[in-house]
Amino acid sequence: MELRIFNPYSLPKRLQASQKNRFPFLTFATHMLKLKFLFFLIFVLGFQLVRAQLSSKEIANLKVDLVKAVEDPKLTDSLSNKLNKLQNKNGLITAYAGTLEALKAKHAWNPYNKIKYVKLSLKTMQKAIDLDKENMEIRFMRFSIEHFTPGFLGFSKDLTLDRKEIVKHYQSNNFGVANAELIKNVAKFMIESKRCTPAEIKIFKKYI
Repeated sequence: MELRIFNPYSLPKRLQASQKNRFPFLTFATHMLKLKFLFFLIFVLGFQLVRAQLSSKEIANLKVDLVKAVEDPKLTDSLSNKLNKLQNKNGLITAYAGTLEALKAKHAWNPYNKIKYVKLSLKTMQKAIDLDKENMEIRFMRFSIEHFTPGFLGFSKDLTLDRKEIVKHYQSNNFGVANAELIKNVAKFMIESKRCTPAEIKIFKKYI
């Protein structure tokens, strides 16, 4: 089923300019569509650290449901509630919870609710990083969310820090439990983000 969102360009031409000026946050909806690609990458993330808190069956179901949640706000809420109820969440679980909060921003119609959920998402992501500062996957999830968030909203303050941390892992060939597929996909994403220096791109190209 095709995902439908309000598009200012679908309005009569005489209204397009006025609506875009009145609701600058509407452009955020278009950017958040790109989270579908983010969830594709999440689908191949290593779930080894999750095993301490979820059964193998629950992990398998979570993978499938995360992808479905991109177009299903009710499922997004259900998954978010499930993860938030877990006690003593580790960094990776906390990061997944933060990513689901970002997805809520995509589903929200009200521009101001979108902003609210992005703020909440990034706050949760910071908690995840505080729990596991050396986890490349968590850094990458936050980088992806901030990368796809319009810069004028002022929520991209961690891009440089996270980019450098991700580069550090590739420089030292230290990926923790991340598998080869994830390592390759992250490298491709970083190159295509156009946020890396030529020297950093050279490092990432070694892994694709």
